Amino acid sequence: MPPVRFGRRYIRLKGPVKLRIDAKSFAVTAILLGAALALAVFGLMIGSLRLGVPEVLAALFGDAAKMTRTVVVEWRLPRVLAAMVFGAALAVSGAIFQSLTRNPLGSPDIIGFTSGSYTGALIAMLVAGSTSFIGVASGALIGGLATAMLIYLLAFRKGTQGFRLIIVGVAISTILSSANAVLLLRSKAEVALTAAAWGVGSLNGISWEQSLPAMLTVLLLLVCAAAMGRPLRAMELGEDAAKAHGIRVERTRLALILIAVVLTAAPTAVAGPISFVALAAPQIALRLTKSARSFAPVAAMGAFIMLGADILAQRVVPGTLLPVGVVTLSLGGLYLTGVLFRQARSAS
Repeated sequence: MPPVRFGRRYIRLKGPVKLRIDAKSFAVTAILLGAALALAVFGLMIGSLRLGVPEVLAALFGDAAKMTRTVVVEWRLPRVLAAMVFGAALAVSGAIFQSLTRNPLGSPDIIGFTSGSYTGALIAMLVAGSTSFIGVASGALIGGLATAMLIYLLAFRKGTQGFRLIIVGVAISTILSSANAVLLLRSKAEVALTAAAWGVGSLNGISWEQSLPAMLTVLLLLVCAAAMGRPLRAMELGEDAAKAHGIRVERTRLALILIAVVLTAAPTAVAGPISFVALAAPQIALRLTKSARSFAPVAAMGAFIMLGADILAQRVVPGTLLPVGVVTLSLGGLYLTGVLFRQARSAS
């Protein structure tokens, strides 16, 4: 008779640093990272100049023709890495908000932080007249942070509750969407077209100069999010339980919201608002691992989805580079419909 196992299996690492890793989460993370790396190699191969795996590897490790190295390292690699890092950022941001609100719809797409970043970018482009990358990125970052603080203050009443945060966020998002439409309608046609194109969300033409600062910021914040994982898990048990563990609930919640907002605003500042990833990746990872204790599988799922969507955007229409936001928005609509249908069936 096989032995009876109670609970989940863990991998224990002994040494100077002792760790206990959930075996299933580790396996899912490893598989997703392997799939993402395979997609990354494929993403470096496709384009107007088709390359093989040996040519890509030679370009990455410095033994290739100058033209091949330029195509792979300077043109395609920033896009591939940005898709993976930004996807991980959006997924972890969504996981934080869904944990804080205890609702699978509590992502920055739904609550309104993405709309705030878009509003900030529109103000920079249409009101301030700035078309530089620094100006638009700064506007998007400031807009996202300002929207987060406004939603937090309006939702605060002897503390904040997840449901109230979602309701206030949806209301603010609706107001900002109307304001964005007014800004676009009152601006010049050519500027409005540029702003609208940015608002779709795209990685087309991204460079190291644009992506590297945002990617470094995201990596630092992912470390901060991992450090806040234990307080977040305690807060999921309720405020009383969290306080019993010595956690300052409101201070911790505010810190988590700021981390999650910047994780959303940094990719948005570079690529524009990209939907679906923050909404779906945490829930898909949760279904695969059956555990919400780690951000690692969530980040790996976000990287895989974002990179897969970007590659699909390049292949849907031959000869045309669609914005990745078009693909994620289409998939996100189907996913959101499925979530709402499943919740309606559970309620009935």
